[in-house]
Amino acid sequence: MQTWGLLAMAIAFEVAGTLALRAAADHWGWIIAVVVGYTAALGLLGVVLRRGVPIGVTYSIWSGAGVALTAVFGWVLFDEALTLLDAAGLLCIVGGVALVQSTPKREYATCT
Repeated sequence: MQTWGLLAMAIAFEVAGTLALRAAADHWGWIIAVVVGYTAALGLLGVVLRRGVPIGVTYSIWSGAGVALTAVFGWVLFDEALTLLDAAGLLCIVGGVALVQSTPKREYATCT
């Protein structure tokens, strides 16, 4: 699988784990989904890093997308507040991630 696809899967698992954490506040049965979601997300992040993507790029994309998606899904699924100021902040996060991703990258030495 492509490295960026693995990162997208890591984001999806992290968002799912966080949403399950919110659901677990009301029903403890969701705790298994929390553990599975975070375990899968961190495992996939490790694979992405082993494939040579720098940690700054990996983490900024993973965390930024995770924050934005979690906020939107929290609004949709749990009727949590999402104000215009919140939306502006999320757009800043997405813009920052886009800037990090679009900057020219130099080659990094890998440890063997």
